[in-house]
Amino acid sequence: MADLLRLLLRVAEKAANVARVCRQEAPLFQLLVQEKTGDDKNKKFVQDFKTLADVVIQEVIRHDVGAQFPEMVGFIHGEESNKFENGLGESVTITVCGTEQETAALLATVLDGDHTAASLLARAIHQDPATIDTDTDGLTVPLSPSELAIWIDPIDATSQYIEGREEVLEEGHLSPSGLHCALVLIGVYLRSTGEPVMGVINQPFNHKDPAGEGWRGKHFWGVSCAGVSVCSVSRPKAGPDGGRGLSVVLSSSEKKVVKETLATLCGPDNLMYASGAGYKILCVIQGLADIYILSEGSTFKWDSCAPHALLRALGGGLVDLTKSLQSSSAAHDPQVELTYHQPYTEAKGADRWANHGGLVAYRDSSKLHSVMEALRGKL
Repeated sequence: MADLLRLLLRVAEKAANVARVCRQEAPLFQLLVQEKTGDDKNKKFVQDFKTLADVVIQEVIRHDVGAQFPEMVGFIHGEESNKFENGLGESVTITVCGTEQETAALLATVLDGDHTAASLLARAIHQDPATIDTDTDGLTVPLSPSELAIWIDPIDATSQYIEGREEVLEEGHLSPSGLHCALVLIGVYLRSTGEPVMGVINQPFNHKDPAGEGWRGKHFWGVSCAGVSVCSVSRPKAGPDGGRGLSVVLSSSEKKVVKETLATLCGPDNLMYASGAGYKILCVIQGLADIYILSEGSTFKWDSCAPHALLRALGGGLVDLTKSLQSSSAAHDPQVELTYHQPYTEAKGADRWANHGGLVAYRDSSKLHSVMEALRGKL
């Protein structure tokens, strides 16, 4: 299944190209945003947007994976409905067609006849990205496609993507908001147990091309299954943490009691804030923060599946906060690790796939233990 990893890296880069193309056409981009309503509205945000880019990216991934691995068709799940409404109030189902011209014609019906924009998008959809340096030679993954399913988050941190603020990333520093928080997330899990086994994260807006050719991305990947643990990010080095002490990243809207408890535990300088659930977990993967905690049930399976696989490959994990506070040993306890195969039957719409108990992302289980001990009895 190393072939699946290589395909996911390639299709994630294709998805990133679509995200970049959509942002480059700023006046058109304003026309593409559509507010989520009803059961699919994420309660956390006052304005949570559904973009054509989201739907197109999801369908590109679904199409390309299904074409190479037909056993996975029907098991490729995404955040978005692929129905889009145009200016005439007509509902159009977005799919990737057999040719660029057919896809352009379909997209033109969503874009109210804007054939220039439709052609631009269709070209990005049907264009194979430049070769990606994956360093996956010799990697063997002992899984078959018929055992696997996928969660896609086409653009995590949609609000940051739409706002479009440009930040220059500093090596080794967490940057709290901006375009770099928008990520393409593709997570693979076992259908039988819901265990995350492979993840690909693409950061479409990592840095500007020095030659003036727009944005360039960066990708991260990890595999964790059947004794195989490989990640594109290096494992944390053993030994002291450079005197920095424990560091935690939170959402700015986190509960006051969590902020106060952790400020006491870590010191205020080691309590950081950032946008996007996927980006905050990526900060833990990269070692920019030790822990990410969210006490609300406002993230979803598509947010956490891909980065969870990378954390597992690094010896860490992603646990249910509520269950962990009730457990004597949160780390590596299968009862508290998040799983991805079963909906929450008492909820409707998107909420069926929410991480209702909140979550904690970690690389080092001793740091997870410290945070759990501090929070126990407070929530």
